[in-house]
Amino acid sequence: MATILDRIVADTRAFVATRKAAVSVQTLAQRALFSRPTLRLDEALRREHLAVIAEIKQASPSKGLIRADYNVPEIARQYQEHGADALSVLTEPFYFQGGLDHLATARMAVDLPVLRKDFIIDPYQLYEARAYGADAVLLIAAVLDGPALYDLHQAAHELGLSCLVEVYDRQELDKLDFGQIRVLGVNNRDLRTFKVDIDHALRVFAEAPDTVVRVAESGLRSARELAYLRAHGVDAVLIGETFMRAPNPGKALAALKSETENVISDT
Repeated sequence: MATILDRIVADTRAFVATRKAAVSVQTLAQRALFSRPTLRLDEALRREHLAVIAEIKQASPSKGLIRADYNVPEIARQYQEHGADALSVLTEPFYFQGGLDHLATARMAVDLPVLRKDFIIDPYQLYEARAYGADAVLLIAAVLDGPALYDLHQAAHELGLSCLVEVYDRQELDKLDFGQIRVLGVNNRDLRTFKVDIDHALRVFAEAPDTVVRVAESGLRSARELAYLRAHGVDAVLIGETFMRAPNPGKALAALKSETENVISDT
């Protein structure tokens, strides 16, 4: 039986084929943002504090519509004003109601590193990411075999893009070339069932090299959780839904950062 992830990837393949037929790589390379110097994600996330990648997304397959009032540039500005270290922008259109235009408008609103969060399976999507202002892209080990993951990472690097390489299963670490990878994310949410286990990232990171920036993703809500992750060697967290459900996502970010620092200082 096909999982949600299987359906998303199949739909992504079809949609990418349509876009490739409509817009050439040469046309993408002519966009003004394509030649813009990029910002390195790993440098943005190596901080004395727990770094936060604040996510901009409107919906998800597991939760449906998350935010009706979806003003991307305003949310991006709020995040920067209230201390985000980087932004993640959903561009997948069918299940997350994202789009490349959201990426471009977020890019124009801030001077933080911006990650294109999508299901990257084709080098064409890297050119799109560059053309619409991304500094980094997400590569998901669950949807790529080892050679494809290596090749996409290398192609991204050649375009000046950083990569956040995401794993879920411990076995997925065996696909990775850690001589290549600078930023490793572990998804606490199983992309096949969408169940969340907050401790999952720590179990996987225990078997990864110390050289990578460690990013815990999904299902994070409380200052106590964030302080716990920081105490166990996590460098950064990626948080979306918690902020996107708040009336003011930026203020929700600031409050969570402050509460986390208070918990850390009290322990």
